[in-house]
Amino acid sequence: MFYDAVENSHGLRHDPFKALVVPRPIGWISSLSADGVANLAPYSFFNAVSNRPNIVMFSSGGRKDSAANIEATGEFVCNMATWDLREAMNQSSAIVDRDIDEFELAGLEKVPSRLVKPPRVASSPVAFECTYLQTVELPPSGGVPNLVVFGKVIGIHIDDDVIADGMVDVTKFKPIARLGYNDYAVVEELFTMERPS
Repeated sequence: MFYDAVENSHGLRHDPFKALVVPRPIGWISSLSADGVANLAPYSFFNAVSNRPNIVMFSSGGRKDSAANIEATGEFVCNMATWDLREAMNQSSAIVDRDIDEFELAGLEKVPSRLVKPPRVASSPVAFECTYLQTVELPPSGGVPNLVVFGKVIGIHIDDDVIADGMVDVTKFKPIARLGYNDYAVVEELFTMERPS
């Protein structure tokens, strides 16, 4: 099939776009408001976009608390969502008032970061401490802005239990990824290919 993506004339029950760009890692963004209230929210439009320097980004439909907090304070942490944390990650996606701490809502322990003020998810095996770089505003959807927030990674936490033979073993920390609709995937196996010389 082919359909006009601007008109979105696919004729299917649901828009297939997010089911086609898969899997997408979930950046579980923790931030602090200017008043010091912790915020935690998962974003499936998340990825690394550069190394040297290491830069990550996440995209938000609308100026949600995460983007507002990060723009106000200049810092955030990207915790990686895993199979073991899937229920808490889902709980933290609830739309709640700004004064609600999603760590508490999801029953998650906070631990201090080393270089930034926002806390980390204690049970997440991987976390990136970030300083805010910029927000790029993309064309809006129905009057709601689409924002892409970029951050420079200045510190990385890796649980020693997911390191084997000097390398991160992705099958040990089992990151989850967003697919389309209400579907997710977990990384439990991999294959290796050498690049041609």
